[in-house]
Amino acid sequence: MLLLVTGCLVVGLITGFYGWSLAAGLALYLAWTLKQLLRMHEWLRLHKPDEAPPDGYGLWGEVFDSIYHLQRRDQRVRGRLQAVIDRVQESTAALKDAVIMLDSDGNLEWWNRAAETLLGLKTPQDSGQPVTNLVRHPRFKEYFEQENYAEPLEIPSPTNDRLRIQLYLTRYGNNEHLMLVRDVTRIHQLEQMRKDFVANVSHELRTPLTVICGYLETLLDNVEEVNPRWGRALQQMHQQSGRMQTLLNDLLLLAKLEATDYPSDNQPVPVDDLLQIIVEDAQELSGSKQQTITLEADPNVQLKGSEAELRSAFSNLVFNAVKYTPEQGRIHVRWWADGQGAHLSVQDSGIGIDSKHLPRLTERFYRVDSSRNSNTGGTGLGLAIVKHVLLRHRGRMEISSVPGHGSTFTCHFAPAQTVRSRLARSAD
Repeated sequence: MLLLVTGCLVVGLITGFYGWSLAAGLALYLAWTLKQLLRMHEWLRLHKPDEAPPDGYGLWGEVFDSIYHLQRRDQRVRGRLQAVIDRVQESTAALKDAVIMLDSDGNLEWWNRAAETLLGLKTPQDSGQPVTNLVRHPRFKEYFEQENYAEPLEIPSPTNDRLRIQLYLTRYGNNEHLMLVRDVTRIHQLEQMRKDFVANVSHELRTPLTVICGYLETLLDNVEEVNPRWGRALQQMHQQSGRMQTLLNDLLLLAKLEATDYPSDNQPVPVDDLLQIIVEDAQELSGSKQQTITLEADPNVQLKGSEAELRSAFSNLVFNAVKYTPEQGRIHVRWWADGQGAHLSVQDSGIGIDSKHLPRLTERFYRVDSSRNSNTGGTGLGLAIVKHVLLRHRGRMEISSVPGHGSTFTCHFAPAQTVRSRLARSAD
């Protein structure tokens, strides 16, 4: 630039036309700059990965070289990213479990090969489709829309009813969804064999146990004709046979609950009346303990479901509170509804439960303390029955407890299971 200006000044000194000399020099410089811009545009338009930049001088040479180095660095970065993407796709393609990526609206974005086998997805025509249109099981639609993914969902495969799949959903990024699907057919079959075995054995044991109990009752009715040394033994045998009958009944009830997903009689149940009867029975069970049992129930809130199953679940919770609450203790039963659905809480001032036991309380035969169960005569199946009844009524149970300060068992039911009376709806 300095040389150009100097040359223009020399020409102006010779000719005497300084202005025209500077104008001609600037015109030449602008023409050369325009030429370099056109060369750069052509190079960028027709650029190939290994093509070197055009020759340039001065500032334009630096510009060409800088752009070329930036492009080469960008190509190296893109190559590394593509290699990572290829490895991820190869590894997920080798998985037996299906991996599906969904956007924030639940539309399909990407899936691996196993998803085509387990869910019947087709590439590329299913891309962008809502996943609920392709997996049409009603439980999956409800599971996806309620947005509570703490527990997996097990349903039959859309491609084959004999296959059982387990779905896990989690959120990531900007509210996108990642769905994992596993084939649990073998585990389901083993679990079904276990359930059938327990149900069949329980059913077969009922007849001989009924006969034994009948003879024991006959002997106890005529105990004066029996050797006195056998009186205590007969009494204990009768007591233990009664416990066995209760255990068999609970096992058969569990087998019945596990046989279907929904109760057969799905009618509105007046929970306030049901709880009133249960509380009266609890008072009888309390006997001489002099416990204070209170009930607070909204009569305008009913629950769709099976009255017999709900009676079994609610009575288990209330009777457990009576068993594990000391003399002159307090038990409060509350039934209410809000925007989140209907709720039942059973609060006691009993011995409480250590927090490490809470996640396993609903397991069959789980013992917090073996001595506690033997003293109260329980079967270890009560909370398992409660869990299955709640699952069939689209509910869940929340347990909070502090050792020495009592426990609170709260059942939450979805709004879809709740029925408000006409009076309550008109007041709203």
